[in-house]
Amino acid sequence: MAYDFDLYVIGAGSGGVRAARFAAGFGAKVAVAESRYLGGTCVNVGCVPKKLLVYGAHFAEDFEQSSGFGWTPGEAKFDWATLIANKDREINRLNGIYRNLLVNSGVTLHEGHARIVDPNTVEINGERYTAKNILIATGGWPQIPEIPGHEHAISSNQAFFLKELPKRVVVVGGGYIAVEFAGIFHGLGAETTLLYRGELFLRGFDGSVRKHLQEELTKRGMNLQFNSDIERIDKQSDGSLKVTLKDGRELEADCVFYATGRRPMLDNLGLENTGVKLDKKGFIEVDEQYQTADPSILALGDVIGRVQLTPVALAEGMAVARRLFKPEQYRPVDYKMIPTAVFSLPNIGTVGLSEEEAREAGHEVQIFESRFRPMKLTLTDCQERTLMKLVVDAKTDKVLGCHMVGPDAGEIIQGLAIALKAGATKRDFDETIGVHPTAAEEFVTMRTPVNA
Repeated sequence: MAYDFDLYVIGAGSGGVRAARFAAGFGAKVAVAESRYLGGTCVNVGCVPKKLLVYGAHFAEDFEQSSGFGWTPGEAKFDWATLIANKDREINRLNGIYRNLLVNSGVTLHEGHARIVDPNTVEINGERYTAKNILIATGGWPQIPEIPGHEHAISSNQAFFLKELPKRVVVVGGGYIAVEFAGIFHGLGAETTLLYRGELFLRGFDGSVRKHLQEELTKRGMNLQFNSDIERIDKQSDGSLKVTLKDGRELEADCVFYATGRRPMLDNLGLENTGVKLDKKGFIEVDEQYQTADPSILALGDVIGRVQLTPVALAEGMAVARRLFKPEQYRPVDYKMIPTAVFSLPNIGTVGLSEEEAREAGHEVQIFESRFRPMKLTLTDCQERTLMKLVVDAKTDKVLGCHMVGPDAGEIIQGLAIALKAGATKRDFDETIGVHPTAAEEFVTMRTPVNA
C-alpha cells in the first residue's frame, strides 16, 4: 500500500521535532502535527522560560554582594512585566526557529489537533492522511488535584503569563519544578512558602543534596513547610486566597502554585481506535524500540513516562529516526548516567547514583564530600555554602555518582558526566590537575572519604 507519509508525528516538542527532522534528512516523507506551540513544553512553558526567570531572580543577590567588591549600586527596582515581555519575545523567536528547522528539513507542518483514526491514519482539520508509521510525541500536562477551590490555583502553564508578581505565593510540591519556582518567586521578592506533603523535598536525589538545599533555602528566608498539605482554597472578598491546611492551619496568599505532577497528554488522541496500551500510571506502553502494542504506532518523550527530560526525548527521537530510516546508524538510548540539573537557587547538578541508590544496589561505597564557602562570597556577608560529593565503589574505585549544590552546578556536572559515562575512577579524578582558583577543582582534590 502506498502511504501519504512514511512518518506522521503528532506533537512538535523536542522529541517529535528531532525525530521528524532527522527522518526527513534520511529521505523519509514526514509530517508533523501541532495544536499549540512549536517547541513543546520545554521551549514554551518549561525549561527555557524557567531558566530565564531563574536568571532574573538571581540579580537580587548579585546587587547585594557587589558592595563587598567596592560597588555602590543604586536603588534596584524590579518590573515583572518587563521580564515577562522580554521572555515572550525570546520564546516567539525560538518558535520561529523551530518552524524553520522543520520546513527547511522538508517536513510538512500541519497546525491543528491530530486524532488517530486507525493504526495508519490520522485526521486533522477535517483531512485524513495515511502513514506507514505514526509517532506520538504529545508530552505531558500539569495537573492540579481537585480539592475544594482548586480553580483558584495555577500550574506552571499559567505562571509564565501572570500579569504581575504576586506578593505572597504558596508553592505546592516537592519535585524540581516546585523547588525551582519557589526560588524564582522568592528571589524576585515575593513572600514564598514551599509546601510539601513529604518529609523532605526532591525525593530520589542524594540525601546530602536534599538536606543541604533545605539548609540553604532556610538561610535565605524561604518558608519551608514539610509534612503539610492543602485541604481547601477559598477566595476572599479582597481577591486574596485563604489556604486551609489539613492540620487546620491557615495561610494567606495571593497565588497558589501547584507543581504536584504531570500527566501524559492523550486528550482526544483517538487511542481507542488502536491497540495501544497504557500502563497503570496512564503512560503509553512501549518496547525498547518505542513501539506500542500496534507496531505501526510509536511513542516517545514524556508521554511514555520513562525519563522526563528534554535531552532524553531528543535522544529517543534520534533513535526512532535512525531505526526506521537509517538502521546502519541506529544505537539504542542508554538511560544510565543521565546528568540533570535543578535550577533552584542555589543550583543542583547530579549524575549517576546517589549514595542511597549505590548502597541499595549492593555496592560497598566510599563517600567523598566537601562543603565550603565559595571564593566569590569571601568579600561579602553571604554565608551560602557549596556542597560537592562523590560516591565511589570501594572495590573497583569507579566513581558511581557525582553531586553538587552551588553556583553553576549544572555547567560543572555536564563535564563530569562525560568522565562518569567513560567509567572514570577516583584515581582518575585524583590524577587530574585542577583549574585554579575555581570551585570545580574541589572535585579533583577530595582525598579523604568521610565514611572511612
